[in-house]
Amino acid sequence: MYVSARSDYALRAMLAVAAGTGGDGDVGGGELVKAASLAEVQDIPLSFLQGILLDLRRAGLLHSHRGADGGYALTRSADEITVGDVLRAVGGTLTTVRGLPAERASYHGVAAGLTDVWLAVHGAIATVVDSTTLANLLTDAPTTS
Repeated sequence: MYVSARSDYALRAMLAVAAGTGGDGDVGGGELVKAASLAEVQDIPLSFLQGILLDLRRAGLLHSHRGADGGYALTRSADEITVGDVLRAVGGTLTTVRGLPAERASYHGVAAGLTDVWLAVHGAIATVVDSTTLANLLTDAPTTS
């Protein structure tokens, strides 16, 4: 599994929105979070972040409100959104082999067993990311003083 900048940024943004903050640790109880605030506090280029937020919205993980008081909020509670949901929303499949989903990797002869290895790797990754919610990460996050 390769964790791209896009995936990393998406998870950081979702955690900040889940906390109801721009990501500076000041939890605000689910208030709308502006893209510019996310970009500044999480040190993510705004134009790149806007594309990520659009993908997250299209995947049904975020909804946006327009206007001066607008921003982004989760569509479900943080304990219902997994790391896997976010990764799939911005990157598609979790594991690729030569750019193809692990399920589509096929080999012949002495290398035939590699398909099973890649599927096992995919399964292990899916188990971890699909059992870890945003709420888990927020609960386990170290507090700042």
